[in-house]
Amino acid sequence: MEIGIYTFADVPAGHPEQAGQRLRNLVEEMALADQVGLDVFAVGEHHRADYAVSAPPVALAAGAAVTKHIRLSSAVTVLSSDDPVRVYQQFATVDGISNGRAEIMAGRGSFIESYPLFGYDLEDYDALFGEKLDLLMKLNEGERITWQGALRPSLNNAGIYPRPEQKKMPIWIAVGGTPQSVVRAATLNLPMALAIIGGDPRRFEPFFNLYRETHAKAGHDAKTIQLSLNMHGFVSSSTEHAKQVYSAAHLEVMNRIGRERGWGPQNLSHFEQAAGPTGNLIVGDAKRVTDRILELHEIFKNTRILIQMAIGTVPHVEQLKAIEILGGEVAPAVRKALA
Repeated sequence: MEIGIYTFADVPAGHPEQAGQRLRNLVEEMALADQVGLDVFAVGEHHRADYAVSAPPVALAAGAAVTKHIRLSSAVTVLSSDDPVRVYQQFATVDGISNGRAEIMAGRGSFIESYPLFGYDLEDYDALFGEKLDLLMKLNEGERITWQGALRPSLNNAGIYPRPEQKKMPIWIAVGGTPQSVVRAATLNLPMALAIIGGDPRRFEPFFNLYRETHAKAGHDAKTIQLSLNMHGFVSSSTEHAKQVYSAAHLEVMNRIGRERGWGPQNLSHFEQAAGPTGNLIVGDAKRVTDRILELHEIFKNTRILIQMAIGTVPHVEQLKAIEILGGEVAPAVRKALA
C-alpha cells in the first residue's frame, strides 16, 4: 500500500501575504517527503485567500526539481473550471521534469470560487465535469486527437504536446461521497480517491464495495483496481503532543469553513471523538497512526492512503517532524505488516 501526504498549503486566515513563504515551505516539505521514502505527495487547488496554491502543476514542478522518487499529484485539479488540454500539457510538463512521476487527481472541487472566476455556470456543474473528463482521457490516448463536445470547443486532429514521460499519465477521480461519482470512476476503470472528513469511516465501506461491483460488471480486471483513502491526521513523538499541535489548527479550519456552510460549531470534545478509535482523524504517535492505517486497510482494502497533516496553522517545523516520522517509522511498519 502506498502512503503519502496531501496538502492545500494553508495560509493563516487574514494573511494572504504569507503565501510566498508557505509555497517555499511546501517545496521543502516535498523534498523531505521524498528523502524519507514516502510514496506520494499531492497538492490541492483552491482560489481563496486562505490557501497558497491555485496552480498545482507549478508547485509540483518545483517539487519535481528537488525530488527523485516520490509520485507528484494534484488533490484535486478542479477539472470542471479548467481546460483539459492545458491541464494535460501542464502535468505532462511536470512528468517530464520528474522523469515520469506525475499524476492527475481530477474532481469537481469542494469550493465553488473557480466557477465564476473562470466564467462557468454552476448549473453545468456535473455536465462540465463529465465532458471534460471524457476529453482528458482522450488526450491520454495519443498525440493527435479529434473530439467533439457541447461545453468546450471541439478538436480536429489537434496535436497535444508535450507528451508525458509515462506511456499514459495516471488519472485518478476524487469523490466526496456520492454514489454516482463512484459508479463513474469504476465504469471508466479509473482509480478512485475517497475523501473522509467526518464521521465513522466505516460508513463509507459501501462506496468501496459499489466501486468493486461496478468495476466487475463493466468487465474490467480486478487486478487494476486502485483505491485511495484521503483523510486528515497528524503524527508526532507522542499522541499527546500530536493532539496538542493538531487540535487547535484543525478546529479553527473546520469551524471557519463550517460557518460558511452552516455546520454546527466544533470544540475540543468533538476533536477527541474524531481522533478516537472510530473517528475520522488519524492522530497519534507512530504506533497509533500505524495501527489506525492498518485498521482502515482491513476495512477498505485500499491500495493507497494520503493524510492531510499541514492544515491551518500547524507550524512548519512540526510538519517537517511529522513527515520524518510518517516516512521513517510509520510507512516501514505498515509495509512490513502488509508484506
